[in-house]
Formats: sequence, C-alpha cells, structure tokens
Amino acid sequence: MARLKMQGCWSLVALLVVALILIQGVEGAKEKRKRPKKNTFIVNSAPINFSAPVSEAPALFTSTTYASVSAATPSATPPTTAFVPQSMLPQPTNWMNLVEPEAEVVGPLNGGGDTPLCANVVGLSAGQRKLCQLYLDHMPWVGRGARAGIAECQWQFRDHRWNCSTFQDASVMGPIHNIASREAAFTHAVGAAGVVHSVARACRDGSLSSCGCSRARRPRDLRRDWIWGGCGDNLEYGYKFTQGFVDVREREKTHKRGSREQGRQLMNLHNNEAGRRAVIKKTKVTCKCHGVSGSCSLITCWHQIAPFREIGDYLKDKYDGATEVRVNKRGRLQIKDPRFNMPTANDLLYLSESPNYCVKNLALGSMGTYGRPCNRTSHGLDGCNLLCCGRGYNTQKTTIRERCDCKFHWCCSVECRTCSRTLDIHTCK
Repeated sequence: MARLKMQGCWSLVALLVVALILIQGVEGAKEKRKRPKKNTFIVNSAPINFSAPVSEAPALFTSTTYASVSAATPSATPPTTAFVPQSMLPQPTNWMNLVEPEAEVVGPLNGGGDTPLCANVVGLSAGQRKLCQLYLDHMPWVGRGARAGIAECQWQFRDHRWNCSTFQDASVMGPIHNIASREAAFTHAVGAAGVVHSVARACRDGSLSSCGCSRARRPRDLRRDWIWGGCGDNLEYGYKFTQGFVDVREREKTHKRGSREQGRQLMNLHNNEAGRRAVIKKTKVTCKCHGVSGSCSLITCWHQIAPFREIGDYLKDKYDGATEVRVNKRGRLQIKDPRFNMPTANDLLYLSESPNYCVKNLALGSMGTYGRPCNRTSHGLDGCNLLCCGRGYNTQKTTIRERCDCKFHWCCSVECRTCSRTLDIHTCK
C-alpha cells in the first residue's frame, strides 16, 4: 500500500514538472515572437536632443524599428500630428508643388476676402493644407526649400542617366515617386533637407514671427574666453517644423500591416528623417573676430548650417550606399540581404530596383538619354560609353566666337580681338 502511495506521489511530481516546462516554453515562444529578427530594424521615436552640441545630435538611433514613428513636439509650437485624419486618403501628388510662385500659394480666393489658397494648392495632403493655413508665412520658405532641393538634385545627377528631370504637372518629379527606388529615396531626403535649411535660415533672418535666432547650448569644447552668442540658424525649429509638415502626409495614411504600401510609407518616413539629419550633420560652429584694426580682442561664435551644396554632396554619398529593404509580415522593414550592414538613421533605404533610364518611358518617369551631351574621353558616368548605354554617339562641330587678347588703354577703354575656336559636341544616339 505504501509503495502505491509513493508511486502516486512521484507521478504527481512528474506531472507538475512537465506542466512547468510547457508553461516556460509557451512564455519563451511569446517572448521570441515579440523580439524582432536580427536583420529587422526599429526606429527610435526619441526626439533629437538639440541641447547637446551639434556634433552629438545625430547619434540617436541605436537599433532600428519602424513599427511606430512619433513626431517630436516643438518648443515654438509648429504642430506635428495634431491634424492627422484617421480615414484613409487618396494618394496625393507632391508637396514640392509649392515651388510655384508665392502668389499662387497665398492670396485672395476668387478675388474676395483674405482666404488663403492653401486648400487649392495641388499636391498638399489634408494635414498639410491645415498646417499651411496655420503657418501661412512659412509657405514661401517651404517653397524655397523645395526649389533648393530640386536644384541640388539636378546638380548631383547632371551626369547620370537619370538627371532628376521635373515635369510640368502637380507631381513635379513625375512618376518616379511611384517607384520605391534609390532615386525616390534621394528626392525625399533632399526635399526635407531643403525645407529644414530654408526655414532655419528664415528664423535667423527674422522673416518668421514664430521663431528667432538659435537657442542652441554652448559647445563644451569651445574656449572659455570666446563668447557664445551671435544669431545662429535656428536648426531646432527648422527640423521640427519640417518634421511636422513633410511627414504628416505619410502619418495620415493607414495601410494593412505588412503590405507593400505600408513598406513605402515607412521608407518615406525614414528617408525624410535622413534628409533632416543631413542638415544637422553638416552644421558647424562659426566664429568671428571683433576689434580695432582686426586685433581680434573679442570672438563670438554661433551655430551655422552648411551651404546646401555640402548637404547635397553628403546625401549623394548616402544614395550611392543606399540599402535595399523589404517589409515583413509584422509591418517592419528589414534588410533584404542580411550580408549587408545594418543601416543607420542617416542612411537611405529603398524597396525596389531602379528602372531602365536608358530609354524614354514617361510612364516610369524616364526621359531616356537620347540627345544628351556626353564626354567622349571620360570613363565616368558622364562618358559617352556609359551615358549613351552602348548605343554610340553623334559628333557635331561647333564654332564659338569670343573676345580674347583684351588690353586696357589709359584712360579708359578696353580693346579686344575676336577669336574663333571649333569644338566637338558629342550627343547620345
């Protein structure tokens, strides 16, 4: 009898052990499902610490998730997500349509009253129209930033098969934005960078009533006898206003988790952020001497954003090293090829390979390379072999007349000869 009782006790203990193992296994499986995959990256929603020195500000994102992205709340109250409608909206065109003249953005409606025309600007989403109405004086500077972004894009790709062509319609950039390619990633980044650059400088110049000079903290490594002051570019306000205005068109969309559309939404948000961070990355401390006859008895320093060409060069390097990603079933972006390094918040992402830009295809936004001038002696991207896609090139001789051998005669005239020279112009077949 005692032996049967002992066996019953051991059976009960065994059942308890098995039950504990099963419970631990279930909890472990749940925890494993919660953790992202090794090559899945998540966006850290923490705002940039603008009180830190500029050199430290970009180092924010540690690993990388895109499950949820939240906008920082600006101190000067430009709204971020306050005007996001919950319903799904039709696919908008492009906010870069604000490159149109300022009179078409701000002015009377139908000749009566002072109603802004923000509601009639083609290309703005519903949230952007509301921000446009609230920050009417910002819109000319948004337009200038868009123009600067387009001009920089065309400069950086002037020798490429895709040369950042623009279209005379509401899309501005044409159907290229319909493809989640490297080129779309670059245009989103450089457009956002242009708005940050323009608005930050407008604050410094006193052109906007809601912001002024930079309030950035004094860098720790600045010499003690140098004065931290002056009127620096208000990078914090420019960053936060652009984050609200540019990103709102993506945040107001609702897509099925894991769908291609959601992947494009996350890709655009990431590249917008990369463009804004490029401006921060290239911001420097500038100092100026004061004193009699250049004695430099007093030195004042401030934060100054770099020329936009430097920002464009930086983003072009990011374009060359862009990472291809895909969206998984959990609605997160992950690297398509795990052999590559994990991208940072400063890198560009794309979902699709670029189309063939050698031939004209207006449906894809490709103007082709036919008739483009090329360099016969170059082995780079501007060379006739690469730019013309192996089709060959035509050569045409052109005579140029210009002034030469100019001499100054006292007093006061300049005499020049007219010289002629013949040039060979090579264009793609």
